[in-house]
Amino acid sequence: MASDTQRVQAAVLPPEGERRRDFLYIATGAFAAVGAGAVVWPMINQMNPSADVLALAAIDVDLASVQPGQAIKVSWRGKPVFARRLTADEISAANKVDVASLRDPQTLADRTKPGKAEWLITLGVCTHLGCVPLGAGTGEVRGDFGGYFCPCHGSHYDTAARVRKGPAPRNLEVPQYVFKSDTSVTIG
Repeated sequence: MASDTQRVQAAVLPPEGERRRDFLYIATGAFAAVGAGAVVWPMINQMNPSADVLALAAIDVDLASVQPGQAIKVSWRGKPVFARRLTADEISAANKVDVASLRDPQTLADRTKPGKAEWLITLGVCTHLGCVPLGAGTGEVRGDFGGYFCPCHGSHYDTAARVRKGPAPRNLEVPQYVFKSDTSVTIG
């Protein structure tokens, strides 16, 4: 006959085989988790930006040579950026537009930096399907409102790069930028 102590131990402790089985389950699960992580990590990591894109995270642009009424194109993160120096007439025309009548209502002041209303910096990517609008280069078509014209589907933008006609749903996007001096800007 078993003593009372042996009966209590038998009731409290699991049989020896169950402890080994539990260890094997835990070890197998841990091994599978590490293996899954080793397989999934490269797939997730490949979605990070490449080194050449990270190198262009911010660019400095010298605007000293841009005369009123002219624009320049630069490339930032693989996208064109338009930097336009507005004339007094273009600023006045942009400020006279009834903002409530616009598809994407923004004033010129919303799209430029305080004290720098003559400088309009936008991404040169049409918000309809991603074409590059005309109007930044000398002699290019500027559309019905004197700003930009997208030749792909006929969107027209005014001098403040606000959509006024055509299928584009939004104004040309204004990227993050800061003026380092009166004629030098850092985009990004």
